[in-house]
Amino acid sequence: MHSEQAGPGVKIAAGLGLAFLHLPILLIFLYAFTTEEKSYQFPPPGLTLQWFGVAWHRADIWPPLWLSVQVAAIATAVAIILGMLIAGAMAQTRFFGRDQISLLILLPIALPGVITGMALRSAFAMMDIPFSVWTIILGHATFCIVIVYNNAVARMRRLSGGIMEASADLGANGFQTFRHVLLPNLGSALLAGGMLAFALSFDEVIVTTFTAGQQSTLPIWMLNELVRPRQRPVTNVVAIVVFAVTFLPILAAYYLTRDGDATAGAGK
Repeated sequence: MHSEQAGPGVKIAAGLGLAFLHLPILLIFLYAFTTEEKSYQFPPPGLTLQWFGVAWHRADIWPPLWLSVQVAAIATAVAIILGMLIAGAMAQTRFFGRDQISLLILLPIALPGVITGMALRSAFAMMDIPFSVWTIILGHATFCIVIVYNNAVARMRRLSGGIMEASADLGANGFQTFRHVLLPNLGSALLAGGMLAFALSFDEVIVTTFTAGQQSTLPIWMLNELVRPRQRPVTNVVAIVVFAVTFLPILAAYYLTRDGDATAGAGK
């Protein structure tokens, strides 16, 4: 099949689009090394590594960082379990209202974060649930489940239904079929979904604002530092950490799922 090469106009437009998306990230990296503490001069008057040491010794950074890791880890674990179970129910069964329920499952990630946050805050108030780490986790789990569900249900739909029937014919019970047949084929999809969920939870701001109360995750700490800056380069150093914590799982998830067609019974 003949395919035409993109013209220079398309390449220039693509380059400008990529520059618009990524130059601000490069500026964040640049100003983590500037010698200027209070303002963003361009070009920076000088470069230094001192702010990494300052950030390491800032006591107010570590509690939000630890809270973000806790929330992301627990929300991801909840999402993997529930997302996998929901994906199994939706991919392997047919029932009345299935499409409508599928839409409801996807709704938390489709709705604006403000709507989700307001709904959760109202629900917690109605049930007299005090704000805590668990309210943040519940808020994050609403969209983390969708991420894992999407990965798992896509992989399940590529599997041949015959492999589970064959497992049953060979005498395996439901748990044995899940452990030895289904889980190995879902492993990379679940791992990729979990990594994406962790990355999204770790840097989430809007839903966290509505469900955290007086607690502060690392993204909330960064937002407060931008509003009332003490040492601007330190905020950029923390931004680099957040970038690494979110980018690396996303990159790993991409490599885990790019060959997703290579599953048992694919294409049958």
